[in-house]
Amino acid sequence: MDTLLWPLKVAVAWVMVTIHKALVLVGFPDGPGVAWVLSIIGLTIVVRLLIMPLFVKQIRASRGMQLLQPELQELQAKYKGKKDPESRQRMNEEMMALYRKHGTNPMASCLPILVQMPIFFALFRVLASLGAVASGKYGRPSIGPLTQQLAEQVQNSSVFGASLSSSFLSSSDTQVKVVTVAMIIIMSVTQWYTMAQLSMKNMSTESLNSDNPMIRSQRMMLYVMPVIFAVSGVNFQIGVLVYWVISNLWTMGQQYFTIRNMPAPGSEAEKKYRARINAKRARKGLPSLEEEERAEAVAKAEAEGRTGGQRVQPVRKNRQKKSGGHGESRSETFAYGADDSDVEQLEDGYEEKDSTSSKSGGLSDEEIARRRYERRARQRREAAARRKAQAKKKHNR
Repeated sequence: MDTLLWPLKVAVAWVMVTIHKALVLVGFPDGPGVAWVLSIIGLTIVVRLLIMPLFVKQIRASRGMQLLQPELQELQAKYKGKKDPESRQRMNEEMMALYRKHGTNPMASCLPILVQMPIFFALFRVLASLGAVASGKYGRPSIGPLTQQLAEQVQNSSVFGASLSSSFLSSSDTQVKVVTVAMIIIMSVTQWYTMAQLSMKNMSTESLNSDNPMIRSQRMMLYVMPVIFAVSGVNFQIGVLVYWVISNLWTMGQQYFTIRNMPAPGSEAEKKYRARINAKRARKGLPSLEEEERAEAVAKAEAEGRTGGQRVQPVRKNRQKKSGGHGESRSETFAYGADDSDVEQLEDGYEEKDSTSSKSGGLSDEEIARRRYERRARQRREAAARRKAQAKKKHNR
């Protein structure tokens, strides 16, 4: 394994030594000490910055997987009970076409951890080789820039009294065992929380309540992965545990920022996001997002009425009931001269009608929410363009 990981080991050693030199230049003491611990933390930050594009891809893939769930469930129902090779092949082909349609891939959510694993093992082997390098018995004079003298410094550096190269199983020191157990607990808890953040806070209610295979696997991984880390953690050196704890803390903060500011449609996070935005808008005297979206829908309906070339006065709900509501489209109803009360009543009626018609068409609540979200986003863009044009026209006057 050392031969296979040698290029990564040299790269890991080079990053650690470079960061250590930079820390010494800014005033940290040379030799064994906190500078080497911080060099491992710096290595973690460098790795996480390099894989940032993969994290963005992971978030997009996770959101895409949520949005395609209604279609995926229909596909699974279509081939339910069909176990012959031909049906299985057709199902797989249609499933891959569905993934391409939504621009997602189930494996994309695993990319960050898959990319980190070779670096993780390279760091593991570098720390495991410190004793041999320091004593001159490694078989090579150094691991890249990590010379015999520097290896001895890293080996003698410690975290809360526990050497960076020590592990729970390789040491009889009580201090090492206490620090190792504490860090394994922190590593497992942060691992669970990062997965729970993504699979609970940023998924629609319908997805959480569904019983499709993807949701079941996510629920299982939510509890299996921390257990795996907890059991295998006794083999990791203190330096490796430092890397993994810092990596998990970085992921927690990254996901918190993403979910808070770019929540998935229909999720609990989106409700909280809209509530925060509405509170800020209220303090500034601006209408809520819902009111603005309703106004944009009215403006769009009026524009459609104008292009139709037919001017029809607005009709209240009670008048629609008297006349039977026949022969009038949405664009005709929102014609010129509609007052605020008419608009509000009619829009509520249309939203209810849209929801009912979508339900009758076999769409799920998540799909309806997604389409409504996309329509409102499009309407907001159109309204912003109109306001900008009006402001420019007023300025020119």
